[in-house]
Amino acid sequence: MSRLHPIWTIAKRELTGYFASPVAFVFIVIFLLLAGFFTFMVSSFFERGEATLDAFFLWHPWLYLFLVPAVGMRMWSEERRLGTIELLLTMPVTPWQAIVGKFLAAWAVVALALVLTFPLVLTVNYLGRPDNGVILASYLGSLLMAGAYLAIAAMTSAMTRNQVVAFILAVVISMLLIFVGWPPVTNLLVQWAPAWLVDAVTGFSVITHFESIQKGVLDTRDLVFFVTLIGFALFATGVILRAHRAG
Repeated sequence: MSRLHPIWTIAKRELTGYFASPVAFVFIVIFLLLAGFFTFMVSSFFERGEATLDAFFLWHPWLYLFLVPAVGMRMWSEERRLGTIELLLTMPVTPWQAIVGKFLAAWAVVALALVLTFPLVLTVNYLGRPDNGVILASYLGSLLMAGAYLAIAAMTSAMTRNQVVAFILAVVISMLLIFVGWPPVTNLLVQWAPAWLVDAVTGFSVITHFESIQKGVLDTRDLVFFVTLIGFALFATGVILRAHRAG
């Protein structure tokens, strides 16, 4: 329990910081507005005549691509710019406790934005009889995917003092993880690459695993993929921070 206490302390401090500035509010408002626009206007939610949230979750990989790095870009860049990273890492907390604490605080902001979309769940239940198990699984998959994007943003944020550079790097890396499973790209690969190579490449795509979870089947491989991606990115963050500390 003593090891977890510093994590919660840092998480609470960071969460307070998010809501003390416009960052959390801007993210939540923009996410809700864009999610609503793409769901109802672009995907024609009511015209579909289906009591599902497929039209809502369809856009999450793309919405997170730009919005989540905007939340995570300040995670370590701000500490480095202000010179407070040395102070933080000399406090009675280990680097991994600081990394996890900051990550959980940012993840909580994303989770809150997802929770605030609950009227959509009420809407589809009013209009028909949806499979709420599938909807719940989709929310879990969306949260895990957002966590993966966020962990990548934490890693890029640790690389530089410039938040804009951290944002761009996170977007580029996350975009690559989308494109390797995006149908136009996979269709192109199928034309010249063997099936085993196509499967191997698409296996690294967040879209491939997210769409699998969206079907309502919580396959261990999909869960392991996201947890491993989050763990690897946070581990890389620790390596980068130790390198800067040693330098």
